Amino acid sequence: MVNLTPKQEKFCMLYIELGNASAAYRQSYDAEDMREPTVNRSAHELLENPKIAARLEQLRNEHKQAHKITVADLLYELEEARQAALKAETPQSSAAVAATMGKAKILGMDKQIIDHTSSDGTMSPKKPTIIQLVAPDHDDSED
Repeated sequence: MVNLTPKQEKFCMLYIELGNASAAYRQSYDAEDMREPTVNRSAHELLENPKIAARLEQLRNEHKQAHKITVADLLYELEEARQAALKAETPQSSAAVAATMGKAKILGMDKQIIDHTSSDGTMSPKKPTIIQLVAPDHDDSED
């Protein structure tokens, strides 16, 4: 087990339960006088902490084992929900899309990839971008 402070452990437990890092932070730390952006940043920093990340992974694995949930189970349930949404008396396309996106997320296919390479190859990431700063010519006679 990872050695965490009591507040860090509480944060981890609440994060697993709530699925919201900011809400978990507010309930684990003295944050009532903190502004929302500060809470969000502090919660994000906790999630980036290697000890916290390790504990969260440990808790997720415990939940998976306790509930005997597999990726296949989740994918099956999401597909059932997607089909039900599409076959409803009034088809629910947004629910079907949400189920599809849930499947993509489980499979790690929800990552947006931006290719900065132009069609002619001039913006290849392998070529460095060079920016030259040039000062304007000042003619003292114009004063």
